[in-house]
Amino acid sequence: MDPSERRYLEDDDTPLMKTIKGATTGLAAGTIWGTVVATWNDVPRAERNVALPGLLRTFRMMGNHGLTFAAIGGVYIGVEQLVQNFRVKRDYVNGAVGGFVAGATILGFKRRSIKTALSAGSALAFTSAVQDINKQTLKHDEGREYAAYTTKKRSSVDS
Repeated sequence: MDPSERRYLEDDDTPLMKTIKGATTGLAAGTIWGTVVATWNDVPRAERNVALPGLLRTFRMMGNHGLTFAAIGGVYIGVEQLVQNFRVKRDYVNGAVGGFVAGATILGFKRRSIKTALSAGSALAFTSAVQDINKQTLKHDEGREYAAYTTKKRSSVDS
């Protein structure tokens, strides 16, 4: 694939594909976070008829955190893409709406509390809006293309 085509690949992704990527990234990050949280907690004492209780508990925590992060990532990106396609604008409002819906639905549903839903939704919406307003992204594409090596020979002065 040509590097100039690769640069615009993100814009060619469909909203569904972006949602799937967000959920997959959330699953990976949540699984890693679940592993970290499981190591911080005490290992339960050995129980009868249960082989390797610490390992089972670790896998359970990894799965729980992984699925929660995947749901948040999928809902966030999905709602953001829906709002962006509806408004036909790319600005901080799309991410704020996506963050609020993701926090309110997933974390509010998990805790079964309206207060938690509103506070989690507001926190994610605020964080997303601040990130978008400050244009803090992980990817910095300024239109330049970089090669891994150069084909020009150095002159004796450059050496």
